[in-house]
Amino acid sequence: MNSNSYTQGNKQENLKSQSLRNNEYYQMQHTYDELYYKSSQKQNFNKLMPIITNRDNILLAYRNIKRNKGSLTAGCDNKTIKNIEKLGIDEYVKNIQHSLFNYSPMPIRRVEIPKPFSDKTRPLGIPTIKDRLIQQAIKQVLEPICEAKFHKHSYGFRPQRSTKDAIARFNSLVNINKLHLVIDIDIKGFFDNVNHAKLLKQIWSLGIHDKKLLKIISRMLKSEIIGQGISEKGVPQGGILSPLLSNIVLNELDWWISNQWETLKTRHSYSKQEHKYRAMKNSNLKECLIVRYADDFKVLCRNHNEAQRLFIAIQMWLKERLGLEISSEKSKITNLRKEYSEFLGFKFKAVKKGKENNKTEKPKYVAHSWVADKTLLSIVLNTRQKVRLVQKGVKAVEWLNSYILGIHNYYNAATHCNTSFTQIHARVRHTIHNGLKPKDIMDKSTIPKYMNELGYTKSKQLRSVLGKPLIPIGYIQHKTAMCFSQGSAYINSNREKFHTNQKAVSLELLLYTLENPIKSRSIEYNDNRISKLCACYGKCEISGVDLEVGNMECHHKTPIYLGGKDNYQNLIWVTKPIHKLIHATDIDTIEKYSNCVFLSKESFDKLNKLRKMAGNNPL
Repeated sequence: MNSNSYTQGNKQENLKSQSLRNNEYYQMQHTYDELYYKSSQKQNFNKLMPIITNRDNILLAYRNIKRNKGSLTAGCDNKTIKNIEKLGIDEYVKNIQHSLFNYSPMPIRRVEIPKPFSDKTRPLGIPTIKDRLIQQAIKQVLEPICEAKFHKHSYGFRPQRSTKDAIARFNSLVNINKLHLVIDIDIKGFFDNVNHAKLLKQIWSLGIHDKKLLKIISRMLKSEIIGQGISEKGVPQGGILSPLLSNIVLNELDWWISNQWETLKTRHSYSKQEHKYRAMKNSNLKECLIVRYADDFKVLCRNHNEAQRLFIAIQMWLKERLGLEISSEKSKITNLRKEYSEFLGFKFKAVKKGKENNKTEKPKYVAHSWVADKTLLSIVLNTRQKVRLVQKGVKAVEWLNSYILGIHNYYNAATHCNTSFTQIHARVRHTIHNGLKPKDIMDKSTIPKYMNELGYTKSKQLRSVLGKPLIPIGYIQHKTAMCFSQGSAYINSNREKFHTNQKAVSLELLLYTLENPIKSRSIEYNDNRISKLCACYGKCEISGVDLEVGNMECHHKTPIYLGGKDNYQNLIWVTKPIHKLIHATDIDTIEKYSNCVFLSKESFDKLNKLRKMAGNNPL
């Protein structure tokens, strides 16, 4: 994570979602919105494969996958996104379409990776890059359909939702709903024990009735795992589609618990929800509310008796309905007024608020949170390791700053994050002091703008390492996590809350570029030229003139024949006369096109720089 990009992203987080921008570039947003709407109206979908195999949907899959870290990890065929990006645009699209016509997934390469805060490992399945692209194309179409049916209080691996939304929900249940009994359920080996037949029925119940698509998903689930054979159950961790499929499995649990109280249909209709809940509290119904992030979920109750009964009911329901067992060692009922409950790397407790002036009044409790003990230890060990790498010159100070910035941004949702990070600082300061020899900052101009904007310059701990400011790990400012209120990303009026449609380039110019790829060039080139067109606001990057159909060309700064690549940084949009002037060596040609353009000295210098990169003399 680049520090500057973090700051910019923080400012624009309510203006731009990259995934939605990608949908716009390939003109697929309207299609996905329509799928969401039809799903919300309980329509069934019998013909989804034509949308999945649509050219633009397949090109969008490439765009969404190519910048993922995992895209450079090879599957069993030893290929990565680097092999795909060289393909011509038609070759790539036809290859994916042909594979989907009679789909047979390649075997999955399985690796063991360390579990966070544990000595144990967990298996990670790595499909081939082609299978990942196919899964992404399917996910793009399935996600809007599922989003219309998913429960509003599941937050893991869903558009525009995050762990902070789940934390805010948990705080709300303690502070506002005053629920202090927590049912902690740990599903034993969830990802490895999902029943395939049950999952396919759940997909069908969501209205996804395309039998060819269901057959493809079934084959994906039963992919051979190298060294283990055919998978009879489970959802392989590491697949692009796996998080969505996992949410489909547990969505049934969300609604089952929700229908016990929150969404229970009553005989009498009420004008307001609070009136309904007030009446329900006087009944024998069990008050319980859920918050879930992937397979990590909490159910909060009013009293221990209700929690005990519901704990047994959930255990039985998971076993009978989904065929899943719970871990008896890790599953328990926690009274937040007496004990801590851990969730997503935080630990929570309900603490009395203020002083008791009136003994007849019930004391009020509020949720307090800290970094969980195991997480805190992991941060200490990781920080020490990263400091040693910087000390050895393996990584730069900016890399360490990026890490510290990331953990601050995540854990600042804890009400007592200052206490936790003071402990962390106390345990790593000797490593930092002895290893990096930090010094006082003499020249304030060396402090990056983002550090000032995020308040780090207020800290007395701010020091310099190798002439560059190092973010003080012990200085963190609490930021209250706000409850999710944005609504679905597939409703235009909701999208406006966090995303502004691109206005840099006219729709006509964007469509022309999309519909007229350079077929002799790679998919990487064609995808990057769309990004570049929007980045330059549809203007020539030398003359500043508006680009028009028939007068716009995408130039390689360093030509391919001189070792140039199709990457984003090597491309630039120019008008036709400018492009001619970059490459022209004939005096008459140079004179002809020079008369067509009017360049300032700065623009003329840019032109000559491009000529030099192309191996030509300056004009």
